[in-house]
Amino acid sequence: MVLSPSSPKWPALPDYFHDWALVDVETSGLRPGRDRVLSLAILTLDAQGNQTGEFATLLNPGCDPGPVHIHGLTLDRLAGAPTFDEIAPQVGALLSSRVLVAHNAQFDYDFLAHEFAHARSWVPVGRRLCTLALNRLVGPPTPDLKLGTLAAHYGVLQEKAHDAQDDVRVLSGILRGSLSAAGQLGLALPLLECPPRQDYRPYVPKSPCAYRNPGRLESGEPLVQGMKVAITGDTRISREELIARSVAAGLNIMTSVSGQTSVVVTNDLGTGTVKLKRAEGAGVPLVDEPTYLRLLETVQPGKSKGAARRRAAAETSGDVPCALPASTSAVPVQRTAPPTESAGVEDRPLTGRRVLVLGGTHDEAVEARARAVALGASAAVNLSAGVSDVVVLPGGEADRRMSRVAALGLRVHDAGWLLSPTTPPMSASVQNAVADRPDTAVVLVRGAVLDLSDTGTAWTVAAAWRQQTACDVDVVAFAVDAREQVAGDEDFVFHGAPEHPDGTVRLATDSPTEQAVTVDLERLPLEVHRVVIAAAIDGAATFADVGAIEITAMCGIGAAPTARATLDAATTERTMILAELYRRGAGWRLRAVGQGYDDGLADLARGYGVDVAE
Repeated sequence: MVLSPSSPKWPALPDYFHDWALVDVETSGLRPGRDRVLSLAILTLDAQGNQTGEFATLLNPGCDPGPVHIHGLTLDRLAGAPTFDEIAPQVGALLSSRVLVAHNAQFDYDFLAHEFAHARSWVPVGRRLCTLALNRLVGPPTPDLKLGTLAAHYGVLQEKAHDAQDDVRVLSGILRGSLSAAGQLGLALPLLECPPRQDYRPYVPKSPCAYRNPGRLESGEPLVQGMKVAITGDTRISREELIARSVAAGLNIMTSVSGQTSVVVTNDLGTGTVKLKRAEGAGVPLVDEPTYLRLLETVQPGKSKGAARRRAAAETSGDVPCALPASTSAVPVQRTAPPTESAGVEDRPLTGRRVLVLGGTHDEAVEARARAVALGASAAVNLSAGVSDVVVLPGGEADRRMSRVAALGLRVHDAGWLLSPTTPPMSASVQNAVADRPDTAVVLVRGAVLDLSDTGTAWTVAAAWRQQTACDVDVVAFAVDAREQVAGDEDFVFHGAPEHPDGTVRLATDSPTEQAVTVDLERLPLEVHRVVIAAAIDGAATFADVGAIEITAMCGIGAAPTARATLDAATTERTMILAELYRRGAGWRLRAVGQGYDDGLADLARGYGVDVAE
């Protein structure tokens, strides 16, 4: 591994001393479990950054290699390469007892976990570090956080993109530079615990239904393609065969019951299953298996979703107000009003600045952040290279970050500065950093909306909170219909089910204080009117213990942020709706919401129609 002579030194902070295993994989697609690893490279480093081992190989996946135009790995090139089973022991030895490092680490980790599962083993990794998440904390002055961009910033020569062996060499230089920058900021490394799991299973696709749901099955009427069918209890023919015949007939088999379910198939009304109880409460009709099999013989044609989508694209509709789940409490009073369209630069003197608030009570800090945003700044939740000003409220002098603030030469103010902000001279280093920063993200206040111009690429909404947070925060997503209800429990994406079966909504965790929801807007079913993204606090803690949550919206992995918003809940609230992506005519919009509730996650989920067990 050859680094540029100008590369930063390996940091000497004891908390950064780990043995590292840097990993890069090239794959046949983007879905772990469905797609396979085609090429793998590993570079091991000791705690001082010295290389201790290196391994690289092509792999024979036993399947189509996928996007050859990206990775260049044709079937001919892969012919004769070993299978993952053959190299698993060697790979396991390199990963064991080391921190796995990758750029967008969850991707590489999940692919390795599935490959080890195929080999009837598990990935021997206890912790991982994502250099993408680390650099989101650092906030370097780069146009984006893609591997090639960070390589140029940290002085690492990238010779061949999408080549695992070259990418892992580049990653070693990026890790060195990132650790050095993080050390200067005094950041705790975002190491994520990932204890070995043995429950990874191959991806089983859910056959998408091509037809719109025509509604409930009426007595004496036939089934219609697109009807949503749930099956509960024992069946006379195998459940797999019954599902296969239903799908072949154009019906939509659901794993749960909701108000949109057309019919529930059951042979025993007395079983008292959750599905039956829910069907009874929602008035969903029930049929036994023999009746259902007869109805399968005369299924009527349905209306294609494709045609419906084209009609919808040709129509325009008015904006939709933010709707609330049925069981939630009243919305907290909005703390700041969006600036008017006529507000000019003179009315927003902090435009382009990034302000970190330290100290104060929860309400005092909320007020200070709201004031900074109203003046045009973005409010940071952690000390990063992008912070230009620090507001110190009572008690903030004792914050452990103050020594770093002084060393970096940042401008420090008291609360009065936000009432009449002035711009005293910055140190040369800070001035250069601010001048070079190409951050063009729109700062959204609570309730503000933004049109999403490019819906052909998946959008990611990341949520981050301060590193010193002691309690656990879970980010979740609900894909809901026009009635603000999920069509099935699979439309609730959370840590226990981090991906929708069709892959359109995914939850990623690459830091203890950051989680992100990625939504493929183009592939969402037409019935999904919005995707609601929320945060919930585990246990008895409230948002008074967590503080603000910053959301960042971006189009593509590692892309430059399109929009930011910093959201605060009240002192007693335990759940908060952060943002929503919703349909607007033929396009989509992002809304920064910031609505908090005293209820826990279970009550919030029930309000959206999720069947939560007691």
